Formats: sequence, structure tokens, C-alpha cells
Amino acid sequence: MDFFDFMIKKAIMNKIIEGKTKIRFQDCDPFNHLNNSKYIDYFVNVREDQLIENYDFDYLNIAKTQGVGWVVGSNKISYLKSANLSEIVTIQSQIIQVTLKSTLVEFRMYNEAKTQLKSVMWSKFIHIDIKTMRSTQHSEKFMKLFKIICLPVNENLFDERVKAILKR
Repeated sequence: MDFFDFMIKKAIMNKIIEGKTKIRFQDCDPFNHLNNSKYIDYFVNVREDQLIENYDFDYLNIAKTQGVGWVVGSNKISYLKSANLSEIVTIQSQIIQVTLKSTLVEFRMYNEAKTQLKSVMWSKFIHIDIKTMRSTQHSEKFMKLFKIICLPVNENLFDERVKAILKR
């Protein structure tokens, strides 16, 4: 079983992945709320750990061995409730759209018990060739993996999606 077959086998089990993290003092504003700019850091850091834990998908290793990577092309974020100093939050993420050159990932931050939604973010990740630093198409193997992992949502617009999540 090669590297991709192993990732695919694990990916079939989980399309929505999650992790927990603690809100740290240095990331908070004077009101002990997570600073707006730090939400992105928390989302991306937890996602990186989730990918390794759930799919054995390691961005750094892929960059070193295959010469490709992903960069953020855009972020859309809604701040709904504050995340507070020392609070444990649960972050969920899932790929909601795949193209030949990009993936769109939805992130949701909740309180630890997942009873209060704090933030939603969509990040578009562009696939790049590291040598040329230009966008490139995903390999067939990446496309196969991402299509298995992808869990599309009904809404096409970010604001509509946030409203739909809040109605649940």
C-alpha cells in the first residue's frame, strides 16, 4: 500500500475533522478576547494537526518530497461570539470544494462542548509548484484523495452558509 492509498483509506472514515486548543494570553486583546487576526492562526494550526492525525497528510513532508504545496488565496471570516483567554475551543474543518488547482476549506470554531459557534471561516488554498511559485494542477492522486474527503455544502455564498449553520 503506497502513501496515497494509506491516506485514502483513512480519509474515507472522516470528512469533518476536529481538534481542540486553548486560547493563549499572548493572542488576546486587552479585553481577554482572542484577537481577530489570531483566529486565522488558530484555524490553520489546528487544521495542520488534524490533517496529520486523521489522514497522515503532512504539508511539510509533501513540500520536501514532491515539490508542491498550498498557499492561502483568500479568507472569508465571520466573528460570532468571542473566544476568551484560557478557554478550550473545538475547531472543525472540512473541504467543501475542490478544483484542479485549489481547495476550499470551511472552518468552524465552537466552545469546547460545541454548543456555541464562535467563528466561521472559508479559506481557499491554491496548489503551487514550489520551484516556480506558480499555481499548478493537483496530481490525479491528490484529486482522488480530495474528492473522497470533500463534503460539499448547500450554500454557495459565505454569508448564506453562516446563516444556515446558525439555524441548526
